[in-house]
Amino acid sequence: MMQLYDQVCLETSKRVTQAYTTSFYYGIQMLGKELRQPIYNIYGFVRFADEIVDTFDKGDKAMLLNKFTEDTWLAIEQGVSLNPILHSFQETVNRFNVDHSHIQTFIDSMAMDLEQRTYTQKEYKKYILGSAEVVGLMCLHVFAGGDQAKYDALKPGAMKLGSAFQKINFLRDLKADSQGLGRIYFPNVDLSTFNEATKQQIEQEIEAEFFEARESIKQLPKSSRLGVYTAWVYYYGLLKKIKHLPPATILTQRVRIPNWKKMFLLFQARMKMTFGGI
Repeated sequence: MMQLYDQVCLETSKRVTQAYTTSFYYGIQMLGKELRQPIYNIYGFVRFADEIVDTFDKGDKAMLLNKFTEDTWLAIEQGVSLNPILHSFQETVNRFNVDHSHIQTFIDSMAMDLEQRTYTQKEYKKYILGSAEVVGLMCLHVFAGGDQAKYDALKPGAMKLGSAFQKINFLRDLKADSQGLGRIYFPNVDLSTFNEATKQQIEQEIEAEFFEARESIKQLPKSSRLGVYTAWVYYYGLLKKIKHLPPATILTQRVRIPNWKKMFLLFQARMKMTFGGI
């Protein structure tokens, strides 16, 4: 009956992805069928760790994160877990030989959210590395399918893409992070004087990373290229929308792309890929 338990756990990771992020869920549907479940498994793991530090206010967050971390390593070592998310994650880690240092670096960044409220440039880079860049590398292990040369060649682009996505999230969530969680991720940014010049400086930094990452997407295996490019198109569309909004709007509301527009961007990504327009 282990097969039944495995299937229940895999379905849980898929359901978590679908419930938490329509944009990534749509993008994952554009991956080769054999790649979708491993990416659901990675997403479920990083999402639940993030939930601990962001939303579990009724519990001891530090204790819960430590327990989650212990259970993660035990699941990877034993090849099984009673936590459906960790059971699915360990299967992906062990099957694709995901570098364990990526997992620890990610957890270290989640721990920063337990206390960190403002960030220096050095701390900001450390947080981006752990919360986003290494997540891109976990996914790249899946996309490369064990081809170390391919992984090494695409590693810089995967890190740039993860960084760009995370910084877009920071801009989109400025209100929620600063008012709800008391966090300001961008270093040397005073939200009381947040203006167009500061906003443009951040946007230019993100845009540069987007275009560096796009060059690497062209080199991905065909099975993953469209899915990753779809996520790129969605997030770049979000950046363009943010660029056209005044700083006051960014500070007072969460910027969203409606589902109908997401579907249009999906179609656009497929057409560009089909006709070689990346």
